[in-house]
Amino acid sequence: MLEPMDQTTAVRPPAHAAAYGGPSWPAREASLADELGSVWSRCGIDSEYATLQAVLVHRPGAELFEIEDADEHLMLEAPDAALCGAQHDAMADAYRATGVQVVYVDPGSAPVNQMFCADLFVMTPSGAIVGRPASTVRAGEERWIARRLADCGVPILRSVGGTGTFEGADLCWLSPGAAMIGRGLRTNSEGAAQVAATLAEIGVETLVVDLPHTSMHLMGEVRFADRDLAFGRPGRIPWTALEALRKHGYEVRFFPDDHEMVRGFGHNFVTLGPRRILMPAGCPILQAAYEEAGIECVTVELGEIHKCAGGIGCLSGVVTRERVAG
Repeated sequence: MLEPMDQTTAVRPPAHAAAYGGPSWPAREASLADELGSVWSRCGIDSEYATLQAVLVHRPGAELFEIEDADEHLMLEAPDAALCGAQHDAMADAYRATGVQVVYVDPGSAPVNQMFCADLFVMTPSGAIVGRPASTVRAGEERWIARRLADCGVPILRSVGGTGTFEGADLCWLSPGAAMIGRGLRTNSEGAAQVAATLAEIGVETLVVDLPHTSMHLMGEVRFADRDLAFGRPGRIPWTALEALRKHGYEVRFFPDDHEMVRGFGHNFVTLGPRRILMPAGCPILQAAYEEAGIECVTVELGEIHKCAGGIGCLSGVVTRERVAG
């Protein structure tokens, strides 16, 4: 028969053991931001114009062969899948040629819009905020992004949830301590509030501006080329956004040709570094305006992908830029 244990002889943890808070306990005192580059990968952004170092992309493939009704899939026309893949490869090559690391999402079975990675997350100085797309057509794309970010050692500060919707192309950085969120078709009030709360936790102020009807994203209304130069879409950029840009020291020039924006996505560029951009070929009026402002333009043909209702900015999830602050 088993005898009751004598409590005087029971094993007790030694007071000096590190596991129980003894002298050798290794306290984790560094902030998450301080752990980037050691515990976590070196990543994050605090501007829209500093030197680009890494992007996250998805090469469109077999999923595009399944498109019959383009409008049903939020696209403008049914694209040629093989040509889309080839043009995406050319974009990736252009990034590599300028020293940018290209990381692929590699989902198991891609939804048709998975290529538009910029919509699915946004980076902060301390890690990523994973979005929640506004359309049922794109519901769930964010889980592939979250998986790949985690695989790459990128900390995830938040995944937008509840009834919130938020797409990363609706946020831009005005300065290292200030961001602007566009509220409209793709980002609702709840999603904007969740993102703003997360940014507040890391000391970032947020301005929410309302986008005009038929605007897809804030990215389509304003782009940044340098610390003191931004471009806005005339008659479309919200007045509050224009005021905020000027308050933060930006000269705001206006895109000169609406046709090249609507058909050529010439405003949908990615800034490679101060006054250096990657933009679509075939937009001579916009390219001339950029060059007149002292911007070096690297071009790539993306006409077939434009049928899918997105351009270079939409395709490119920015993961890392050189830091402006610290």
